[in-house]
Amino acid sequence: MHVDLSHPIRTGMQTYPDDPAVVVRRHAGHDEHGVRVDALECGSHTGTHVDAPAHTEPDGKTLESYPVDRFVFDAVRVDCRDLGAREPIPAERIPDVDADLVAPWTGWDEHWGTERYLDHPYLSPAAAEACVKRGFDVAVDALNPDPTPTENATDDEPEGFQVHHALLGNDLLILENLTNLEVVGDRFELRAYPLALASDGAPVRAVGVSNME
Repeated sequence: MHVDLSHPIRTGMQTYPDDPAVVVRRHAGHDEHGVRVDALECGSHTGTHVDAPAHTEPDGKTLESYPVDRFVFDAVRVDCRDLGAREPIPAERIPDVDADLVAPWTGWDEHWGTERYLDHPYLSPAAAEACVKRGFDVAVDALNPDPTPTENATDDEPEGFQVHHALLGNDLLILENLTNLEVVGDRFELRAYPLALASDGAPVRAVGVSNME
């Protein structure tokens, strides 16, 4: 079974605060030009996307540094749906299993396109360190593995991009804004090929391949 884990790219779609707005517009049409061509304007972290180390690390790799098979993962899904807004995912939730990537399943994708989407659960710094210790890339069904700044932030939350630095600083990848994790099983193959872009990140078509019937 193949499951689409990606949000469609559309004009005005939700982005990280202050990231470039997304615009999909008609550049050419059949009646006038004989062909249809759409123009796309967006940032490198639009929609369901992958972060390369260069996103937060000055000397980090960019996407073209990796072979395409780097974007196929033996993934383990971890149920974190009991966590509420702006709650940290503790280190104890990171399993000690043979896998390439951990995908905390928060269910926060149901808030996609709303202000509440910004107040997602996030990985605690200790959970990020557990991922580093086990060599896990990370995929989240939320905007960010770090807490996203909003007016609802509390003083005891980690500041900045501690999880990004921990993971990307150790040549581990981050995938953000996944959806439909409820359809895949607890173990699945994640295929998330980015655009062939020499950049710090790029949109992906994320697909979960599961043996579930």
